[in-house]
Amino acid sequence: MKRDQRSFPLFALILIGAMISAWAGSVFSQSTLAKGKPNLTLPAAKSDSPLDQKKLGSELPANLFVELGKLLNPAVVSIFTSQNIQGRTGGYRDPMQDLFEQFFGGPGMGGQPFQAPPRQAKGLGTGFIVREDGLIITNNHVVAQADVIKVQLDNNSEKFFDAEVLGRDARTDIALIKIDAKKTLPIAQLGNSKDVQVGEWVAAFGNPYGHAHTMTKGIVSAIGRAIPELNRFPFIQTDASINPGNSGGPLVNTRGLVIGVNSAIDARAQGIGFAIPIDDVKRIVSQLEKDGRIRRGFIGVSLAPLTPDIAEQLGLNPEEDGGVIVSQIMRGGPAAKAGLKPYDIITEFNGRKIAGPGDLQIAVGDSDVGKKFPLKVLRFAENESKKKVLNLEITLEENPEDSGRAMGRMESGEAPRGGGRAAPHELGFKVADETPALRKRFGISDDVRGPILVEVDPKGPAARRGLQPGDVVLDVNRQPVEKAADVTKLLTKGRNMIRVARGAMIVIAVL
Repeated sequence: MKRDQRSFPLFALILIGAMISAWAGSVFSQSTLAKGKPNLTLPAAKSDSPLDQKKLGSELPANLFVELGKLLNPAVVSIFTSQNIQGRTGGYRDPMQDLFEQFFGGPGMGGQPFQAPPRQAKGLGTGFIVREDGLIITNNHVVAQADVIKVQLDNNSEKFFDAEVLGRDARTDIALIKIDAKKTLPIAQLGNSKDVQVGEWVAAFGNPYGHAHTMTKGIVSAIGRAIPELNRFPFIQTDASINPGNSGGPLVNTRGLVIGVNSAIDARAQGIGFAIPIDDVKRIVSQLEKDGRIRRGFIGVSLAPLTPDIAEQLGLNPEEDGGVIVSQIMRGGPAAKAGLKPYDIITEFNGRKIAGPGDLQIAVGDSDVGKKFPLKVLRFAENESKKKVLNLEITLEENPEDSGRAMGRMESGEAPRGGGRAAPHELGFKVADETPALRKRFGISDDVRGPILVEVDPKGPAARRGLQPGDVVLDVNRQPVEKAADVTKLLTKGRNMIRVARGAMIVIAVL
């Protein structure tokens, strides 16, 4: 929680009062000693330091951070974004206002009235150049909802470059963007984060509140700060000052090498910021540039929590046994191939204890597609309370939802993964006639009928307006549709209004 600002003067007075008291006591003691009254004997200072000097590094040069600033600032860029919002109040989009808001917060795009006047939300962030041709690393939350992305190399210049998003991933909060500056650009050298130690000096670079090329210093205050609900990778924690606008900037060691990407702050405290370790970033950058996304694991099950009532019925202690119940298995999916059955209880995945559905979803989603992983399962014989422990192996497949969102990176002659018709006028989606298989794949209820979006380009207009794979198209430009061909026929080169059903919601999007 942030401190109530109104209480600060009283707090300051108390603190100042304590300091004055301490000073007065010190003066009084020195005064009485000078008069030769109580003769106090102080312990002699030790000549040897309690620290082992051989284990300490060399003394830092006085101009160290001056040189770091000269080295890194030319490779640090300011990122300015804007987003057209239909029917919502615009204003500055602050992605780091709170540790949780930046990952899970933010207004949705759907369900807003068509006639509401458009407004613009503006955002800012930071990035750093890692290749001379203008390849830039930043945070996903800096560019995720942006309609326009501008990059400024020098805050004294009025020149802004249009940036293209090459790839981004919400789970790791990393994005790759690229500019064409028509010249060779300075780059930030990437170091490694595996050897980072608590207590070492670091510097953070960024664009806090629009103050471009700001540099702050501090130390690494913790490593391996795992917050799995927020990021796939454990953070480096630092007390180097990080503020809104620093997102996506580099965290640099005293050698001038990038060891992390500044990503989050805990708004309840001072001096608690988080950076994504650069070793983890380097692992995914090539895949982001190549595919535009990260392939995530999928096992093909529906899950239910192990409630006390169910645990009692099965003779289990949920605190000791833990686990999650398999309620449904996708036919032909990885779980079915591994031999899982309904009512199996998954207690471990790849050696990691599973306490609930969220634990398994995170563990599977963060694991590599195509690899085998051990699975520990409790299984009960039918109509019996006897349990046996099974050790199975499961090969992860790519999440079909992710592959559906990955349109747009294919060559024009390549067959689409999900089939369907491409929307004209580069609107960035594909639509198909409904089939039982598609309805099952997207979990569409029986009372909704119509053509189905099967692929949505994450960088296209449809995605920016909130459309998703699995949306059922009800009408286009207020004309009802029954087939995919109706959708593509009714779309015009100008603005289009599309109404879709998504679960219990009706969403209206303007492209």
